[in-house]
Amino acid sequence: MISAPASGQGKTTLTAALARRARQQGLRVRVFKTGADFLDPMLLEAASGAPVHQLDLWMCGEAQCRHLLAEAAREAELILVEGVMGLYDGEPSSADLAQCFDLPVLALIEAGAMAQTFAALAHGLRSFRTGLRFHGVFANGVGSAAHAQLLQDALPADLPLCGWLAHAAELSLPQRHLGLVQARELPDLDRRLDALARALQALPAFDTLPLLDFTAPAAPAQHAMLENLRIGIARDEAFAFVYPANPELLQAMGARLSEFSPLHDAGLPQVDALYLPGGYPELHASRLARNTALLTALREHHARGKPLLAECGGMMLLCEQLVDADHQAHPMAGLLPARALMQPRLQALSLQSLALPDGELRGHSFHYSTLQTRQPAARQARTAQNQPGEAVFQTRGLTASYLHFYLPSCPPAAASLFRPCAAAH
Repeated sequence: MISAPASGQGKTTLTAALARRARQQGLRVRVFKTGADFLDPMLLEAASGAPVHQLDLWMCGEAQCRHLLAEAAREAELILVEGVMGLYDGEPSSADLAQCFDLPVLALIEAGAMAQTFAALAHGLRSFRTGLRFHGVFANGVGSAAHAQLLQDALPADLPLCGWLAHAAELSLPQRHLGLVQARELPDLDRRLDALARALQALPAFDTLPLLDFTAPAAPAQHAMLENLRIGIARDEAFAFVYPANPELLQAMGARLSEFSPLHDAGLPQVDALYLPGGYPELHASRLARNTALLTALREHHARGKPLLAECGGMMLLCEQLVDADHQAHPMAGLLPARALMQPRLQALSLQSLALPDGELRGHSFHYSTLQTRQPAARQARTAQNQPGEAVFQTRGLTASYLHFYLPSCPPAAASLFRPCAAAH
């Protein structure tokens, strides 16, 4: 488990560097991401060469996490789990996940502006909770080999410095308002990852890591609730926020998936249902508005009463207008009587669940836009703390919300959103 005292310490950078370094040494690597996130897993997939799934005790559940770890252990020699926020932040936290599966924790600390206090932070992270397997500490933003030696000398003898990365602008990964820039938008990503792997200093051999035994009962077979149902999934630069487990589940339930691009395609594939995930439609609003053929196809799909699940950015595509960060209004598909307006600050961030007739779907909300709408909400989600959450709009087969659903949290409820004449409506 790669964790830290807080967000912004460089967890993704280190996890990607370790994954790429291990691959360069010929190891088979699997990486997981703790909590709700789409952007970090894209980079970690590029670094590791394998899909990156979520591990989250609340959203996924312990049984699903255990199954995913056991499945990865059957094919990989090294498993890395990137934590979320600080080690002890949230309920459940990265520490809770690590302790549940006895994962050794490597604490990453941004050390660029400190000396001996680095050791105090490391000591506090290790000693705050008993029963947590603590592997060591890693320093980020180190000024020189002498600085690294100073940090190491300050640590207790039984708390090793497992390595360090120097402070260098060329080693950073670019960011924007929702987090890291998408992997597909970085043409030099492989060069960056190789440079990160080379920059790892004083790193012990991977074969010195403890061996863990991940076992789990076989996952229950999915019922063919979507047998031969054709589902189109939007996938391009504007719509890419999909948990890998979601299309895997739909296929396991018998669905046949087709990808299409709202940016580049003039129409829709021949499908029975559509899935519009989140992403960055606000960065491509003018191009989306100019693709009138695609917007017309979406309206025709909806007019026929065919199911359509739209999450966050997907919902913004279905509004009458999308108002971007420069206050420019762009016409969208108009399936919802609403305007999506970009804001300068984060508007929502929380784990949430939605009660449907077939069960409770879990997921998360994370967006910088707000919605002005005349459409009454059909349902309202609840946060993990049981507070009111996001509005959910449902009409004529359409389900739209700011929620990003983790579909395996309740397969029957997930299937209901894609079946014609779904009970959820």
